[in-house]
Amino acid sequence: MQLLRQDTLPGDAARWQYELKFDGYRAVAFKSGGSVFLRSRNDRDFNAKYPSIVRALAGLPENTVIDGEIVALDDAGKPSFGALQNADPATPLVYFVFDVMLIGGVSLRHESLDARRAILERKVAPVLVEPALLSQILAGPMLELVRAIREQAFEGLVAKRRDSRYEPGLRSGAWRKMRIDRGQEFVIGGYTIGSSTFDALIVGYYDGERLLYAARTRNGFTPATRATLQRQFRGLEIAKCPFANLPEAKSGRWGQGLTAAKMAKCRWLKPVLVAQLEFLEWTADDHLRHARFIGLRDDKQAKEVRRE
Repeated sequence: MQLLRQDTLPGDAARWQYELKFDGYRAVAFKSGGSVFLRSRNDRDFNAKYPSIVRALAGLPENTVIDGEIVALDDAGKPSFGALQNADPATPLVYFVFDVMLIGGVSLRHESLDARRAILERKVAPVLVEPALLSQILAGPMLELVRAIREQAFEGLVAKRRDSRYEPGLRSGAWRKMRIDRGQEFVIGGYTIGSSTFDALIVGYYDGERLLYAARTRNGFTPATRATLQRQFRGLEIAKCPFANLPEAKSGRWGQGLTAAKMAKCRWLKPVLVAQLEFLEWTADDHLRHARFIGLRDDKQAKEVRRE
C-alpha cells in the first residue's frame, strides 16, 4: 500500500473508492470447522487478546476469510493507536471489515474489488455483530473528503481501485493511503548531534513562562534544509537545557522521552526559532507521535507558541 500526499491522491471516483484509514492492527479472520480464528499480518494469534471480536464473528459462513483492522476508540470515540497500545478490558474495540477473500470455500481473490464488496455487503455484513462492523465507503469529491477528515481529526483516507484484485503483500498501487496529519508550531530548543549537521530537532511549547518538551523529530528534512537550519543555530547555542520538564524518568513507549542519559547527546539552543510540524497525535505521556518538520515560521514569536 503506497503512502501519498494529498495532491497525489487519486480523484476519479469512477475508478477509486475511499474509506477511512484506521490507526490499528490489520487482522485476517477466518472460520473453519465451526471456529473463528483471528490472526495478525505476521500470523500472530489474536484470539486470546481480542475475544470479543472473535465472538462477534461467530456468524460467519463456514470456510470464509475476511480482512479488516482492529481499532481502539479514545474518549471522543475516534480511532487511536495509543489507546490500542494501552488497551485494558474497558477500552472500546472495533473490528472494521473491509474485504473478503473466501466465501463458503469459494475463492474471490481474482474478483474485482467492486465484486468482492458486493459479496461482503450481501453475505458477510448481515451476520456481523458489534464490535465487528463493516467499513463504510465514503461518498463525495476527494477534496471535500480530505477537508472533512482533517476537521474531524481522523488519521486519513485509503483510496482503492475498484477493478483491483486482492493481492496480499504486493505494492501494486491499487490501494493507496494518505495520512492527514495534525499540525502546529513548536519552539526549537535544541538538537541531537548528527554526522555532518544535526540528527534531530528537539521541540516544545510554552505553558505560561515554562518551555515544555514535546518531541524529537528527524523527519521532513533534506540535506539542504539541514544545512540551512544548522546555519540558523549559529550564535544561539547555550549551555543550559531550556526545557522545564527535562530530564524525564523514562523513554516511554515510543522512545520520545528524554532521560538524563539521552540529554548528554543533546545540544541546547536559545528558544527563539519557531518550526511548523505535522504529527499524527499526542501520546498519553504528552509527546508527539510521527512528527515531521515542515518549515520555519518567522511570523510568530516563540513565547506565543502554545499547545493547541
